[in-house]
Amino acid sequence: MLTLVIGGASSGKSRFAEELVQRLPGRRVYLATMENEGVENRKRIAFHREMRKGKGFDTAECQVNISSVSLPPDANVLLEDLPNIVANEMFSSRGRGTENLLSELEDLSSRCTNLTIVTGELFSGGADYEGGTLLFLQQLAALNNALATSADLVIEVIASLPNILKGSIP
Repeated sequence: MLTLVIGGASSGKSRFAEELVQRLPGRRVYLATMENEGVENRKRIAFHREMRKGKGFDTAECQVNISSVSLPPDANVLLEDLPNIVANEMFSSRGRGTENLLSELEDLSSRCTNLTIVTGELFSGGADYEGGTLLFLQQLAALNNALATSADLVIEVIASLPNILKGSIP
């Protein structure tokens, strides 16, 4: 099963996605994607580690090349989050671009029991963007659209409240 959880910054989407994955029977793997560089990133990583403490998640870190991550076949995977993977693949010195990212995510989904992807809704800010920022937003939007089309369940989280856009929560 593929689930897409989308929302704006600090909307509660990560907390909701964790709770959703916790309801599933079997192993839970938290696939952490944020690069551990810079003070702000380290604060976010610490916040998310604290948030999932004691919730039964094994953590796997994968900032680029998502197809390389090793997972148990019966895992319920929470990928936190898609904007990080897109940015890392586009802008990190280790990144390989986003051309194959959709197929890598589809492959990841086929290798686990459930894949829940947390992603951001970043275009509603109303600002004009250009250059690398615009390209990043376009790439993320294209992935969000493709994943939403193929997902079994799509949930938008606004102010910590889930709005089911497609499917139903098991």
